[in-house]
Amino acid sequence: MAELTTYARPYAKAAFEYALDAKDLAGWSKQLATVAAASRYGVMLKKITTPSLSAQQQAQLLIDACGDELQSPVRNFIVLLAQNKRLLLLPEIYELFDAFKTAQEQAVDVELTTAIPLDDANQAALAEALTSKLARKVNIQTVVDQHLLAGVIIKAGDLVIDGSMRGRLEKLAKAFNS
Repeated sequence: MAELTTYARPYAKAAFEYALDAKDLAGWSKQLATVAAASRYGVMLKKITTPSLSAQQQAQLLIDACGDELQSPVRNFIVLLAQNKRLLLLPEIYELFDAFKTAQEQAVDVELTTAIPLDDANQAALAEALTSKLARKVNIQTVVDQHLLAGVIIKAGDLVIDGSMRGRLEKLAKAFNS
């Protein structure tokens, strides 16, 4: 995995710098997410790794699979990746690009796992509290896990705050067993 990241980093950095200059970070991010998802798909993965196809054919298969979602600069980027035999790096390139984008925007992606869906007011209050705590803009993604019973688990990068009832019960059980 670390090796793939090492190979993907220069491509992700080049794509990021191009998108930054073009003032189209969001567009590139969306397009790279689309093409990365398409490249992971089983049938597509087999096709883009088939040695009997030329680099241009492999790139064209991927471009055609994404349809009108891709603009010309991203299509050219895919052709370049195919010529350098780096199409398999697309998921890692997207992950690195997204990390560069988040750092540029001075934002952090936060995953909230809750027992029940949060309404907009609660989500906004939590986002505001996290923004002041983390001193960064917060992009919240919510996940509902009915096994939590109650509470919330907050994941922001390597920071995890477990305020769930299940987490509290596990801590209590561990304390009794110690």
